[in-house]
Amino acid sequence: MSFWEYLASRHEQLLIDTYQQASLVFQCMVLATAIGVAIGVLSYRRDWAAALAVTSTATVLTIPSLALIGLLIPWLGLGVPPTVTALTLYGLLPVVRNAIVGLRGVDPALVDAARGIGMSRTAALARVELPLAWPPILTGIRVATQMLMGIAAIAAYASGPGLGNEIFRGIASLGSANALNQVLAGTIGIVVLALLFDACYVLLGRLTIPRGIRG
Repeated sequence: MSFWEYLASRHEQLLIDTYQQASLVFQCMVLATAIGVAIGVLSYRRDWAAALAVTSTATVLTIPSLALIGLLIPWLGLGVPPTVTALTLYGLLPVVRNAIVGLRGVDPALVDAARGIGMSRTAALARVELPLAWPPILTGIRVATQMLMGIAAIAAYASGPGLGNEIFRGIASLGSANALNQVLAGTIGIVVLALLFDACYVLLGRLTIPRGIRG
């Protein structure tokens, strides 16, 4: 069976796996972005806190993905919970680091001006600092998403959703007629999804970042 014949015969399952992969990465990135920006906001004003935040989230990346998911299985079981937890943890570092860099890069004079016209510290953060820090934060989100798209394939190890199941099935049946087709279908699907997500981020940047800031 050729690769195209395989795609035609398995297109329904491949579409389901592709949707699950996209949904998984999107939801994990929403969580990682919310948590990462919150950590950045809480830590960027103090050097020790910023260093602790970056070091802690960087430490997670030193743990092999299979090992981390394996450690989570006894606590969270198989399927979605350990997968979402692991991917969210892996997505934190680029968001946290770029949030800290972006917030620290805001001109203090602009913050002082905002406070001078009566804005509270929270209002100045929400209306001045975070919007100006958005470009580097978005870059961190893009990097984290590309990283998670590949790591999410490991979710199949814990009976998680996504295209990783196609890859694992192919590896488990090496030597069979469709083993290579399964691996190729899963891999190409992940690459295409990563490119589509990145294109969406480029569009989001054009819609949310003023042309002057984009340079």
